[in-house]
Amino acid sequence: MSARPDTSAAPIHLRDYAPPAWRVESIELNFELGIDTTEVTAQLHLRGDANAPLRLDGEGLELLAIALDGQPLEASAWRYADGMLEVEGARDGSVLSTRVRIHPAANTALEGLYLSGSREAGFLLTQCEAEGFRHITFFPDRPDVLTRYTVTLQAERARFPVLLAGGNPDGAGELPDGRHWARFVDPHPKPCYLFALVAGRLEKIERDYRTGEGRAVKLVIWSEANVIDSCHYAMDALERCIRWDEQVYGRYYDLDVFHVVATHDFNMGAMENKGLNIFNAKYLLADPDTTTDDEYKAVEAVVAHEYFHNWSGNRVTCRDWFQLSLKEGLTVFREQQFSADMNSTALKRIEDVALLRRAQFPEDAGPLAHPVRPAEYREINNFYTATVYEKGSELVRMLAGKLGADGFRRGMDRYFERNDGRAATIEDFLAALGEANDLDLTPYLAWYGQAGTPRLRARGQFDAAARRYTLSLSQHTPATAGQPEKQSLPIPVKLALFDRHGRMLPLRMDGQTEAHETVVVLDQAEREFTFEQVEHAPVPSLLRGFSAPVILDCDYAPADLALLLTHDPDGFNRWEAGQQLAVLAFDDCRRDGQTAVRAWCGALAQLFADPALDPALLADLLTPPGEVELAEREQEVDPAQIHALRQRLQTQLATTIGAATLAQRLAALDVAGPLRLDAVAKAQRRLKRRVLELLALVDAPAAQAHADTQYRQAQGMTDRLAALSVLVRTEADAATAALADFRRRHADNPLALDKWFAAQAQVPGERALERVRTLESDPAFTLKNPNRARALLGTFASGNPSGFHRADGAGYALLAERLVALDALNPQIAARVATAFNGWQRLEPVRREAARQVLTGLAARPELSRNLAEIVAGVLKS
Repeated sequence: MSARPDTSAAPIHLRDYAPPAWRVESIELNFELGIDTTEVTAQLHLRGDANAPLRLDGEGLELLAIALDGQPLEASAWRYADGMLEVEGARDGSVLSTRVRIHPAANTALEGLYLSGSREAGFLLTQCEAEGFRHITFFPDRPDVLTRYTVTLQAERARFPVLLAGGNPDGAGELPDGRHWARFVDPHPKPCYLFALVAGRLEKIERDYRTGEGRAVKLVIWSEANVIDSCHYAMDALERCIRWDEQVYGRYYDLDVFHVVATHDFNMGAMENKGLNIFNAKYLLADPDTTTDDEYKAVEAVVAHEYFHNWSGNRVTCRDWFQLSLKEGLTVFREQQFSADMNSTALKRIEDVALLRRAQFPEDAGPLAHPVRPAEYREINNFYTATVYEKGSELVRMLAGKLGADGFRRGMDRYFERNDGRAATIEDFLAALGEANDLDLTPYLAWYGQAGTPRLRARGQFDAAARRYTLSLSQHTPATAGQPEKQSLPIPVKLALFDRHGRMLPLRMDGQTEAHETVVVLDQAEREFTFEQVEHAPVPSLLRGFSAPVILDCDYAPADLALLLTHDPDGFNRWEAGQQLAVLAFDDCRRDGQTAVRAWCGALAQLFADPALDPALLADLLTPPGEVELAEREQEVDPAQIHALRQRLQTQLATTIGAATLAQRLAALDVAGPLRLDAVAKAQRRLKRRVLELLALVDAPAAQAHADTQYRQAQGMTDRLAALSVLVRTEADAATAALADFRRRHADNPLALDKWFAAQAQVPGERALERVRTLESDPAFTLKNPNRARALLGTFASGNPSGFHRADGAGYALLAERLVALDALNPQIAARVATAFNGWQRLEPVRREAARQVLTGLAARPELSRNLAEIVAGVLKS
């Protein structure tokens, strides 16, 4: 028999946490694998309180047999309903045995055990985070139940020649009737969300690695045969990040094998299952013909992220899902450190802050705002958000900045050593960092419990007679749902002062001379900081390195920001000054002003002529804030107007630089010869893409001609996709042929086809909707594949504001219709795509009413999953 969960479950509250009454000391799992049906036998060795009822999670399981301590149970001794199995008679030390049947091929939600690919050629795999293990067998599915696993897999050898599970291999052999078996034992206790298995026809590449402690480890990457040659870059990245974690954090790998598997059917980016990482192929496969430079970096970053979880997530896991950022925010920070060390510190910081502003700030400002550690949830899959990941990383960065490199390493050593093999909390993390440095870090808990982005107001006053500069700082966090009152937070503000010639000044505070840079902490509503012996009114450079995740409001004049943009020696701060100046220039465009526009365009034209400037940094400097970031400043958002004003601003920049100068630089960046993947070549391609986009604004025929040639002669995906994008966006005559060529060229490559769908879904303006409808009829489009659904619908709804937010509401209506269909297949993906509606209340009245009507109708649909229903109800909140 089977039981379905209650989709109207009450919220779970952090305040109600209680340790589990029953734990599972060890578990033996036996899988008789099949595509249509798989049978799972589990033996749970229980420890717990006989006075407490034994309750185990289980969803969609067909229970075939149940026994306690070797004796079959009568039907009166157990009850299975609403996703819960209750068993009577268990005592401390009991062994509960169950046998269940599940159906992998019918599992379109991709949660638990499911089939990736076709019935004939696909393979079986699992996804158990956050609550997928309950779809496999009965178990207390919560992260604070740490268990040692022994897993035996049995299957038909011809159909499933490769059998993998987490832990170390512990035997394999033949069975009758062409079947075989393999057993794996994990010596490390782990929560069930880290369980994994893979079975099917796969090929591998492998490499021997010896850790700094002397352990011999076999590194193995698996994929389907046709893409195994695209796994070598990931293998190199894996070895780099293992060595980096040894050197920077003193963390060593702890099993004999490390398996990584690529699949095209995956809800997440990747999963850190102990010893058996499973990756969305998008973040593992890489080759020059189908992978852009940015995607190469993403592969390296995600490989590192999942490997780093081996300690920050696996060896030390989170006590409950409220502590999710303890593993995700911390590991994002470690991944960002690694990527900065492997590439460019300044460019990596620009990338991270841009993502934070594009994804997390809007989340913090809308009805879906929630703290990094939420106080309650209904559906935990809906809390894998930018707030938990990106803002969570920024909180760790603040702590690392406060402690310094040596102090942070001491704190992390203590955290890992004290909590190894435990399920920890944010309090445990802060306590370890603080005790290792004789500091009380409990004030930083407020950052974890308070939603919303703080606004930092800065005002400077110069006293020429006293040669004194006073910086006044104040903070305010707007009210969010459920948190009308906000407390002051400790905000570290890293700063420097510049004179009018662009030179950094020595900082003298409280009678002491500091270096040219210092950190002050605003830990109350407002505070003043005074600098002595300042000869002339300085220009402050604030939040250097983005020292806190806040929105800065400073009384900068355009000339001040132009000075920082031109002279600041730090690449990130130069970019940040340019972003702030671009915002002032955007406002100028709205009111037909010129002061800020001229300052921004003039400074960038000067930098464009500087041959010593890093081309990749120049490309970022030439890019103003995106439409999403600009919309966050508006009281009433008109996406079409924002798009038009941003285009006008960029056109003025291109005009200032000059079409001839842009064309000349474009020609210089055309490098003949074979494709190179070194940093210099990648930087040149990054700038070439940006220069081509600017040229298209002032000389479309020249840009189209260059893009046509570039597309046909491109040696790699970066140049090819950049050219295709310009051709499509400018409606060039060559666009149709290029799109058809791209479609034919990559017909058998799912990841490349995702780019083809996304490139068209991003084309701005009202005609985007018609294009999306046409693309939905393409034979390659399917809602069953998460990457494909995100490439078209996700890109259109979240990455094309002027296209999605049509005044007639047709974009909203289309998305709502598709969400219902997607929800029936995969509730997790439907819920994530639905977050595109976040912030609809701030739209101008016509669009706001259209969105309200569509959302109200969607919320009334009785068939919605708990995942999607929670998101829709959330965005409808005023």
